[in-house]
Amino acid sequence: QVQLVESGGGLVQAGGSLRLSCAAAGNIFSINGMGWYRQALGKERELVAEISSVGTTNYADSVKGRFTISRDNAKNTVYLQMNSLKPEDTAGYYCKASLKLKRFHPYRDYWGQGTQVSVSS
Repeated sequence: QVQLVESGGGLVQAGGSLRLSCAAAGNIFSINGMGWYRQALGKERELVAEISSVGTTNYADSVKGRFTISRDNAKNTVYLQMNSLKPEDTAGYYCKASLKLKRFHPYRDYWGQGTQVSVSS
């Protein structure tokens, strides 16, 4: 059984900062890419940022220069530092990890339950 447990969401004023964390727990053999997605009301889920197992990162254009993704492989944890937050960043934020449970298993995507980020103007 694998769980991705997210934390760090909340309500913040525009221009403020939040740091999201997502820890993968369970009997995990290996984790490949990890990432953060968000879904605003009435909109499709979209990629915010992703990071490979060796630290290569990719960001949505809308968050470049404001958000920073990082990971701690020893803790199976991915972080999202969000600065200069805007009202349009308001959404549910979901963590995703591509991982496998045993050596010869394929990688599968697992999702966290989501954490709400609300930015007031």
